[in-house]
Amino acid sequence: MNSTQKLMGAVAAVFIIGFLMVGSNKDQSNESKEAAAMIRAVAAMQTMATSKCPTAIKNATGDTVYFATSTDTDKQTYVTMTWDASKTDDKYSFKKAECTLHLTLGGISKLVIDDKTIIEKKVRY
Repeated sequence: MNSTQKLMGAVAAVFIIGFLMVGSNKDQSNESKEAAAMIRAVAAMQTMATSKCPTAIKNATGDTVYFATSTDTDKQTYVTMTWDASKTDDKYSFKKAECTLHLTLGGISKLVIDDKTIIEKKVRY
């Protein structure tokens, strides 16, 4: 074999090894699939809460809220966002608003503004 044939064989071997490596790494384990699904669910729940809660508060009070002063979540089923007027420079017509969103409902399960319940839905697990 001359050097050209050896070089062509080496290049072909590199391509074959590369295809084998990519093919073997393509299959994910069940654990990594579950972890990725859980991360996507938490992100979807958080996104839903940041879009629905401010809208519900604006409908109830007329105030536009932007950033929650605190957030509580179990990272699986619910997220509770709180807007506390005493902890922000923004001026609101309310002192405190709490909005809880459950993933199983696909929407707001509880909205409390100044200790007055605006929305309350039963959550089924």
